[in-house]
Amino acid sequence: MERMDRPVKAVNRAVNDLGGYIRAQRATAQISLRQLAKRAGVSNPYLSQVERGLRKPSAEILQQIANALRISAEALYVQAGILESRPGGPVVDAILADTELSDRQKQVLLDVYTSFRGENEASEAVLGRDRESRDEPRPRDEPESRAETAVHESVRSESEE
Repeated sequence: MERMDRPVKAVNRAVNDLGGYIRAQRATAQISLRQLAKRAGVSNPYLSQVERGLRKPSAEILQQIANALRISAEALYVQAGILESRPGGPVVDAILADTELSDRQKQVLLDVYTSFRGENEASEAVLGRDRESRDEPRPRDEPESRAETAVHESVRSESEE
């Protein structure tokens, strides 16, 4: 019997987390429950029940709430357990939750962030291979790898400042 209770408890926890998340976003946006309900096209009692974790709204209602809060619907879908959270952690979550940014601005920031992370991972992979190859000394006439050159130039420029 206990095995069957676990999924139910997980769903209840997700619904409660969703309600708390919506309440926090509403507080951040500095709008009342009534204002949000009106903007989202839902009733006050229904929205109150969602915030208290008594109701689990549909994806369509979540979209309306997200639009009313000017946040990403994806952030609400993740909170509701409809979508899996994307890799990237707190930075991605913060960008998606920011009510001051449009969806287009959020997407551009996410693209830039993903690009930077990709570059860093590629550099780490090159540096990792270079570290492994350092077991054998490089002949003096062999040029450095591009990653080593970039690191050395960075260190030189920092020491000159």
